Amino acid sequence: MKFEHITLWTSRLEALYAFYNEQLGFLVLDRDEQSFTMAIGSTQLTFQATTEQTEPFYHFAINIPENKLAEAKRWLKGKVALIEEEGRDEVFFASWDAGAVYFADPAGNIVEFIARHQLKNGTDHPFSYSDCLEVSELGIVAAEVIPIVRELNALGIPNWREDSEGLTPVGDEHGLFIVVKQLRKWYFSGGRQAQFYPAEVVIASLGRLEFPRISQIHLNHT
Repeated sequence: MKFEHITLWTSRLEALYAFYNEQLGFLVLDRDEQSFTMAIGSTQLTFQATTEQTEPFYHFAINIPENKLAEAKRWLKGKVALIEEEGRDEVFFASWDAGAVYFADPAGNIVEFIARHQLKNGTDHPFSYSDCLEVSELGIVAAEVIPIVRELNALGIPNWREDSEGLTPVGDEHGLFIVVKQLRKWYFSGGRQAQFYPAEVVIASLGRLEFPRISQIHLNHT
């Protein structure tokens, strides 16, 4: 599953622009007073200014070459503070055969760089922002996880792992919805609890999926 375009909301638009464009060096494709869109590999990510009195934050992950986690970690350490848990600033997921590091952006989004060894996408050149290949995960917060998972399954998106009431991944290693239960603590987040905020995702060969309210999904094939 390929995330072609993701739209997230923020109350910190200018700070996010400076962070992603100036601090991390991502290419900004479009910008106006209410939003900006940047390229993260093959995914376009838009941050849209919210009109609500909220401070939205999300979890999303970015695929990097499977042999570049150590280099990516060094690259990030020169730009951001990595999130630590139990004295560690990286993790290896044995069941997923993947390693990851995490950091927070100025809006509190929990961003993950993940090297998935099953993708066999290693490179020889030094790591840079151009090795951010795609947004491969987006957290979706639900009042109850399994009903939302079943709705995604009905749209033709299979589970990546077995059902779990706390967290169930749906999709594949190029694009996963990480469906989590409201108030569950995000991994490597400093203990932040998952909260629902709206999101829109354009998926190749499927269309635009909108998550306008907690536990609601709308598919627009156009």
